[in-house]
Parts: sequence; structure tokens; C-alpha cells
Amino acid sequence: MPRTVNPTALEVRREAFIDVAERLIQTKAYEQMTIQDVLDRAGASRGGFYHYFDSKQDLLQAVVARMSDAAMAAIEPIVTDPHLSAVAKLQQFFAGIAGWKDERRDLVLGIAEVWLSDDNALVREKFRERLVVDVTPWFAAIIRQGIAEGVLSAGSPDETARVLVSLIQAANQLATELFVARRAGTVTFDVVERAVTAYTEAYERILGAPSGSLALDSRMLQRWFG
Repeated sequence: MPRTVNPTALEVRREAFIDVAERLIQTKAYEQMTIQDVLDRAGASRGGFYHYFDSKQDLLQAVVARMSDAAMAAIEPIVTDPHLSAVAKLQQFFAGIAGWKDERRDLVLGIAEVWLSDDNALVREKFRERLVVDVTPWFAAIIRQGIAEGVLSAGSPDETARVLVSLIQAANQLATELFVARRAGTVTFDVVERAVTAYTEAYERILGAPSGSLALDSRMLQRWFG
């Protein structure tokens, strides 16, 4: 008689591996973390690990996917709030993402340190694809609302949303590069501030939003790059 598989138990076990990986990334760093470390902390066999993940990079991808899901869940009530104006939704979207990252600073920093590695190129690409799917419809809806309110002047909401997401992805990539450079002492805070300002101004121009309406909180910028 074939053995019955309990999907819930399998998912719980998979999540346990991700829990362990998150803790190790924060305390030991991803580059120093080994699969054996994960097995030891999870009390699992190597075969058990490979039942869920193909590699260490695959496990990192699962960590990033969980973070992305949690961030989107935290932001969704903002972007779908019928009582907020379009500009307020945009402002709170960017502030909310920054605040969410700040609450998980050690984990975000641990991933940022290895994010640019060639070994993690597939993880980055899958994250970008996921961001396009998750966020583009939100921005398209906000842009339509903003046009109706007379505060945004973008042409096509759907295409503008896609361009905006592409810009956000590029900004995230640059922010990671600048973070690593700041840790190494090879760029100044002024360079970081100018780069971030250039992107926020680009967001405003593409959306036709009021100048300065999407500026990043300077205190948050100082906290991460100061």
C-alpha cells in the first residue's frame, strides 16, 4: 500500500529549513553558511534537504521569496485603501518598503552582501520577475486613480507602471551596489544621496507627479548609508 503524503507536514518542514537559513544569514552570513550548517540546525538529513531544495542558491531563493511575499502582504492594504489619494499611496508604498526593510535590517544586510554575486544571478532574475508580476498591477491602478484625481499626468497607466517597476528594479540594484561600496569606504554619502534623488525625480517625471512628492526620507537614507 503506497505511503500517504501529508502536504501540510511537507510545507511545515520546508518552512523550517527557510527559518534556519534566515537565522544563519543574520548570524553567520550567507557566504559562510553551509548546507551542513542548515542540516545541523534543522536536525535533518542531507536527503531531507534535497527533497525540497536543489542547492544553497535554491534555499536563498526561497528566503527571498518569503521576504517578498511578506513585504507585499504588508504593503497591499496601503495600495488598495480606497480612502487614500494616489500620491499618498505612492508615498506610503516607498516609505512602507523602506520601513519593512528596516525592521528586518540584519536579514536584509545579510542578503545584500551576496546579492551581486554571479552565483546568485538566477535568484536576482526570479526576484525581478516576481516584482513585475506582483507590483505592476498595483501601480497601474494607482496611476489610473491619480489621472482621475488630476494629480498624475502619465499617458498609458499599464505601460507607465511597467516602466516604473523597471526603474525601481534598477534603483534597487544600484542601492545594493552603493551599500557595498559604502561599507568598503569607496563612495561618499553625497554620491548615494545624489543617486537616490535622481531616481525619485525620475519616478515623478514619468508619473507626472508633483515635484518632491516622492522624495525618500533623508533619515532613513542616513540610517542605511550614513
